[in-house]
Amino acid sequence: MMKLPRLPCARCGRPTAAGPVAGRTSKGRMWRHDVPGQTREPGSALVSCMGSLEIVDLPQPGRQLELDETDTPDTTDAPEGDPYGTAHLF
Repeated sequence: MMKLPRLPCARCGRPTAAGPVAGRTSKGRMWRHDVPGQTREPGSALVSCMGSLEIVDLPQPGRQLELDETDTPDTTDAPEGDPYGTAHLF
């Protein structure tokens, strides 16, 4: 299950989920939502906020996996001449 960030709508201010946009890791699309406090008559058409489906900047764009350079390989059991401690399978 993916947890989507909630961002305030630029039109109504309502905190709304923003789903990622394919191919654009730093952008998201606001989910459809109604204007807060708007009442609707039964049987009438649904009307979404004008901010629904807008493209927005996501708070944390996708990042590449970062490795900690302070980690050093454990070479206590490594064969001589093998600084990384790789094991031979056969």
